[in-house]
Amino acid sequence: MLDFTVLPAFIGVILVFLAPPGPDMTYMLAVGLQGGRVAAIRAILGIGTGMAAYAGAVALGLGALAAAYPGALAFVKLLGCVYLLWLAISTARHARTAAATPAEAPSQCWYLRGLLVSLTNPKLILFFLAVLPRFIGEASNTTAQLLMLGAVNVSTEVLLYGAIGVAASALSSRFTERPGAQMVFNYIAAAVYLALALVIGVDAVRSLTA
Repeated sequence: MLDFTVLPAFIGVILVFLAPPGPDMTYMLAVGLQGGRVAAIRAILGIGTGMAAYAGAVALGLGALAAAYPGALAFVKLLGCVYLLWLAISTARHARTAAATPAEAPSQCWYLRGLLVSLTNPKLILFFLAVLPRFIGEASNTTAQLLMLGAVNVSTEVLLYGAIGVAASALSSRFTERPGAQMVFNYIAAAVYLALALVIGVDAVRSLTA
């Protein structure tokens, strides 16, 4: 038996958590500007898949194991930092030659990129571990309740950040036909990837030295 009466308060907590710009939101803005609407949709589905994996892990009790070994989480953060640095460099390198329209760029693997960005953000698993158990309520099946809460969380972020990515793509498409516009958007995306890499890298180093 699930307890749905906790959902209003739980969704309120999610919205408070998602409101400040974070790695996922910033990444979706960059994807929308660089790749367009199709890229944004594929990327948010990848992010949602990664979030679902972490939510499932917490529901199955694996989150406690990750919390017990913060060094492992720092290592995952470093992987994310390296991946974002690679994205920044490759995006900047191809900024002047990017001529394909958003719908003509399936080789960008936007879904896989979103998945990797999500999976290399281990703060998600700590958020699930800290927040989900507080909303068990009167549920008779704890695992099922945690899975339901995780599904609500993932759906909320997918809808919110997906809308942000699509909105950014609308801005991009409005200026795409202007000379040099796509190059500018690619440079903006590269700068965002670089900034995210630096933030995550600093956070990982702090975790290792704490």
